[in-house]
Amino acid sequence: MWDTSKDYRLLVAEKSIELFIKTIEGANLKGKWNKKQILQSSRKMKSEIQTLYYSYIAPSQMVETPQLAFLEEQGKEIREALGGKLWYKQFLQLATRDEKEKLEEALAKIKFFLNTISGLKSRLCLGEIKDPVMGVDILKGEILSVSKHSKADKLLVCNVNLHKRAITVVTNDLEVKEQNQVAVALLPPEVFMGITSEGMFLGDDQGILKDVKGDVGQIPKGIPLIALNEVRNLVEAFLNDKK
Repeated sequence: MWDTSKDYRLLVAEKSIELFIKTIEGANLKGKWNKKQILQSSRKMKSEIQTLYYSYIAPSQMVETPQLAFLEEQGKEIREALGGKLWYKQFLQLATRDEKEKLEEALAKIKFFLNTISGLKSRLCLGEIKDPVMGVDILKGEILSVSKHSKADKLLVCNVNLHKRAITVVTNDLEVKEQNQVAVALLPPEVFMGITSEGMFLGDDQGILKDVKGDVGQIPKGIPLIALNEVRNLVEAFLNDKK
């Protein structure tokens, strides 16, 4: 019997919903969107996650439950209530320059929630694995551009292609270059001196992995175990954050 109450995929999903609700309640989002519907839907999602906690069924069975179908459907409805496929563009277009920094952080948190829910089924399909890294997606990406951080000489800002979308990753590895093939953990967003990072590059004692195998946007192949250690630490820190 699988202990669903300790499945990191469910734990991170629930925490991402809590982060999303807090973000929606506090963010200054200008434009046409349905805040009431979004909050109602997200609170219902949290209830469904808690139902799964006490199901004690295998991950392969969880993917067939009405609860998981409900979570996926609500995630899609929330995206529509935010404004549709390119929902974030209207918020960026209507924000003033002074509002952009806080707004980009809020949008990254919303994207983290949507991605966590939409990727939950595929992570559950990986089977009975009790490991914090299962709580988030780890994908192969290709670096599209690299620029210096405007406020920190020892940080670079990377635009990373994940096939279906691009994300921003801030790194302290000054050797990264365009077209590097990297592994990215899609972690809760973190702000580095005004720039929001939507993930973290995986690396080992030699630095970031820059020639990762596999298809862009899919689970990378041949990742050394040491590269997952920091992801585990950050997932645990996210779950233990009481703020």
